[in-house]
Amino acid sequence: MRARAWRRAALVLVAVVVLDQVTKALVRGGVRLGEEDSVLPAVSIVHVRNTGVAFGAFSGGGLLVVALVAAALTALVFYFVTHLDRPLVWLPTGLLLGGSVGNIIDRVRDGAVTDFVKLPHWPAFNVADVAITVGVVALLWVIEQPEGDGRAADGATG
Repeated sequence: MRARAWRRAALVLVAVVVLDQVTKALVRGGVRLGEEDSVLPAVSIVHVRNTGVAFGAFSGGGLLVVALVAAALTALVFYFVTHLDRPLVWLPTGLLLGGSVGNIIDRVRDGAVTDFVKLPHWPAFNVADVAITVGVVALLWVIEQPEGDGRAADGATG
């Protein structure tokens, strides 16, 4: 069961990173920096560079951003390793790590993260940001579930 949780977390991580990097490459290749194209009512595709964390928080934070991300990922991996028997713990772990890795790749390669989805009155974001947000909600749900006996580590109930 523990190996299955690791495999599933890794699969989610890889899927998020691939989807994130492919969508960002499409934006970088097809939308000029600063350009905005309306695709649906209240939804635009933009091309912006974000030096902060998810949704532009701590923009320009430099080492503070690196420290925050490192601390959060360390805590997440520790929680995952010590709670492998919790049902669905692999899902938020994979989403959070995948989203973080996707944005870290941008930071290392470009010095900033490519964001491209824009909603009214909300900072632009990307697939990695969505994975991180959904991952936080899923992690809170996993944490709030009663401790089981470990039989449901693969997400099955019963």
